[in-house]
Amino acid sequence: MEHRDYLQRSIDLAADSAASGGGPFGAVIVGDGKVLAAASNKVTSSCDPTAHAEVVAIREACEYLQSHQLTGCVLYASCEPCPMCLGAIYWARLDAVYFAATREQAAAAGFDDSLIYREVAQPLSQRQIPFQHLADNDSERPFAQWHSNAGKTLY
Repeated sequence: MEHRDYLQRSIDLAADSAASGGGPFGAVIVGDGKVLAAASNKVTSSCDPTAHAEVVAIREACEYLQSHQLTGCVLYASCEPCPMCLGAIYWARLDAVYFAATREQAAAAGFDDSLIYREVAQPLSQRQIPFQHLADNDSERPFAQWHSNAGKTLY
C-alpha cells in the first residue's frame, strides 16, 4: 500500500465515525508495511476528552508492539493533529505523520484549536485557566528516586 492508501483509510474511519455521531477524525499507524492500529475519535462514546483518533491509535499500536515508543512507525491522520495529539506523537517518537485536512479546515467545521496554540505561548499568569506553581520542599523526591532506580525503563 502507498501513503495515499493509508491516508484514505484514516479518512474513511473519520467519515464512518461522523456518520454514526462520533467525531470526524481517524488515524492509522503503520510499521514495517503493516497496519498496527486504526482508530476513530472516541471522545463522546468513551466520555474521554483525550480519546482523539491519534491518541487511541497510539495506545493501540503501543499495546500491540508492547512498547511505549513507536520508532519506525508512521501515523496517517484524516486531519492535522491538534496540540494534544502533537505532544503524544512526539512522546511516542513516530517517524513521520501524513495528514489530509488542515487545522484551518477543522476550525471551519467547528474544531478550532487556535486557543490552545495561543495559550501554550502565554505566561502562566496570563492563561485563561489559572496555572499556579506551588513550591514544595519535597517536589524533587520523585526525580531523585527515578535517578537512583537502577531498574527503571528509560524513555
